[in-house]
Amino acid sequence: MARVYLFKPFERFWHWCQAALIIFMLLTGFEVHGTYSLFGFEKAVAYHTIAAWTLVGLWIFAIFWHVTSGEWRHYIPTTHNIFVIAKYYSSGIFKDEPHPFRPSLSNKHNPLQRLTYLAVLTLLSPLLWLTGWLYLFYADWQAWGLGKLQLQWIATSHTLGAFLMLAFLISHLYLATTGHKITSQVKAMITGWEDLGDDAAPGKKH
Repeated sequence: MARVYLFKPFERFWHWCQAALIIFMLLTGFEVHGTYSLFGFEKAVAYHTIAAWTLVGLWIFAIFWHVTSGEWRHYIPTTHNIFVIAKYYSSGIFKDEPHPFRPSLSNKHNPLQRLTYLAVLTLLSPLLWLTGWLYLFYADWQAWGLGKLQLQWIATSHTLGAFLMLAFLISHLYLATTGHKITSQVKAMITGWEDLGDDAAPGKKH
């Protein structure tokens, strides 16, 4: 069976820590929103804030690592074979067709993954950070000259971002089961090695 080493130790550490923090922030955030009661409002706010600052720290290290290691190149968008990948996810995957993309150490993500991850990093995450930061420092708006802002709009935008992040998480979990085996991609993010299947072995044609 063909295997490829895709994910380096820090990349795996960053991925799982970020996933845990995001899930915990969704859990506490929706409690703050009043969806249910688990920790209690005050504790949920405190836990949510601590997790947010922890994630900020993790992101600072992750950005530094991506820049210095050159891993940022994997997020550069491309339209090459994007319609082939889209066709696979919309129909081919349900017909047991082989995945048209083979990851490598120099090309880890397919075109749709690149666009999705880039959108999360440059659009969704900044929306959550900015609205969350403004929400946290609401008492300072007047001193900062932001008195005309409406708290309702900030809160609504932050909640919208949370639902979008939840949708991304659900789709990400689903797509993580669509590898050569249902556990292949999860194992890859644990060990660093991804199994591509026998049809990707040397000498095989695609």
